[in-house]
Amino acid sequence: MDQPITKKPGGKAVSFGAIALIAPVLAILAASVWLAARTWLSSAGSPMSTNGYVAMALGIIFSTVLGCGLMALLFYSSRHGYDDIRYDEPHRPDDDRD
Repeated sequence: MDQPITKKPGGKAVSFGAIALIAPVLAILAASVWLAARTWLSSAGSPMSTNGYVAMALGIIFSTVLGCGLMALLFYSSRHGYDDIRYDEPHRPDDDRD
């Protein structure tokens, strides 16, 4: 019980820089949630057509497939050494045309 409230269990105090970074991010998050809720409630009475539902479903499916494909490429390149950069060796092209 001797520790101040601003101390973490590890013994480090919460810095002003961390607070200065987290506070605006939380303010932006709160504003975006408020705007989304306001927009959602103001458009609650307008119906969506079948074409709108189809377009929304295709957009969700395409975005999900694209995200999964990019993550798969990221893991593939990481596992096969394409992301390894060696700064201590000079760049040598594969085909030496001397």
